[in-house]
Amino acid sequence: MKAKLFVGQKLRALRHGKGWTLRQSAEALDVSISYLSQIEGDQRPASSQVLMKVMQVFSVSAASLEANDHQRVVADLREALHDAGPAATPVPFSELRQAVAQAPTLARRYLEIHQAYRRLEERLNATEAAISLDETAAASSRLPYEEVRDFFHFKDNYLHSLDTAAEALAGDMAGFGQGETALAAYLKLRFDVSTAIDAEADTLRRYDPGLRQLSLNRSNTSPSRGFQIAYQIAALGLGDLVEDELGRASLRSLEAVNICRIGLLNYAAGALVMPYRRFLAEARRVRHDMERIALSFDVSLEQACHRLSTLQRPGERGLAFYFVRTDYAGNITKRHSATRFRFARFGGSCPLWNIHEAVGSPERFLVQLAEMPDGVRYLCVARSVIKPSGSYEAPQRRYVLGFGCEATDAREVVYGDGLDLSGPAAKIGVSCRICERDRCAQRSFPPVDRRLMVMENERAIVPFQLT
Repeated sequence: MKAKLFVGQKLRALRHGKGWTLRQSAEALDVSISYLSQIEGDQRPASSQVLMKVMQVFSVSAASLEANDHQRVVADLREALHDAGPAATPVPFSELRQAVAQAPTLARRYLEIHQAYRRLEERLNATEAAISLDETAAASSRLPYEEVRDFFHFKDNYLHSLDTAAEALAGDMAGFGQGETALAAYLKLRFDVSTAIDAEADTLRRYDPGLRQLSLNRSNTSPSRGFQIAYQIAALGLGDLVEDELGRASLRSLEAVNICRIGLLNYAAGALVMPYRRFLAEARRVRHDMERIALSFDVSLEQACHRLSTLQRPGERGLAFYFVRTDYAGNITKRHSATRFRFARFGGSCPLWNIHEAVGSPERFLVQLAEMPDGVRYLCVARSVIKPSGSYEAPQRRYVLGFGCEATDAREVVYGDGLDLSGPAAKIGVSCRICERDRCAQRSFPPVDRRLMVMENERAIVPFQLT
């Protein structure tokens, strides 16, 4: 926490969460009312002493303060500005930070406008392609998915009301055990819905409300079928809570609402089969060994890794992890981060990140000590997985799972054993388009906010230098 931190918005939310006045909060933090008011107004950064006191009084982690919404919006705003194209005078990072601190609503509105610009650009390109092919159909926009992804992103991938309700529901079915068979028995007893394993092709789950029957795909693994049963239990038992959360989300399109509903039910299903307190205790006991955790809860490795990134309950936080899933082409299909680790919103990710190496090392855990341009080091773990298709004619689904934490927490993670955390680290970045590193032999193109110089009589691995 050596860098100056502006935590006004988060500190104000913590105070409101306790129902405290400014005076009560100032007394608890042992600071003057005027000083606290300046911190909450982002007129002054919080000192290290105040930050330590905030962590103690409000039971929050250092990562939750550092990975605040302001820093995330600054990172997204910087990338959006670069994505819009090179400017004659790039906006300094200090100005971006000040703009987000003083006008966060305006900054988010700019991000929404930029997404709309991207959407129109994609539609224009699709229309031009359709005309050139003498076709009338154009590709649909991806904006609803981006909107839902941002919803979870700014929630820190933790939804308190849904998580605690799912945990209570898990307590209600404690006598049934765990796994596919137990979940099916509870679904039948509680909701009078029977389960049949007869769906084929690419149908994971099909629910017939008239017959009150849930059909599952026989080619899927037992943990995958169990998760789909848990999804149905959440839909029937926690549907009202999901709709309340959707109502507060203020999503702008029906498509986004429908996509987000699936995301919320998936979240609830994960919290049901991996209840928060039990999962947190087991993760600590086995030092975050993901294979052992998956076996303990009878879930897949991906489900366990995803759940690991959600342990952000106030007062009961686990280690802050990021989680990402990519296909073999490097396209990010899932991304969540409770850390300061950032993912590229536009374009590809850094080729030096070990998720790309995992493609050539099937079914193996790869461990990497990596350092981002801001100097923060991470313990990065990557593992490729294969999901069966159930047919020789259908291709198997292949993904890479990536998860990690800051190197300062690595001693509490089994994958950090044997690593020299103060030794050399891989110098990675978010993506080439916004990477600040001057010299990188793997750079594919220059950052959009830096001028470049091409040497006429000299050639290096990268054929240009940044000025």
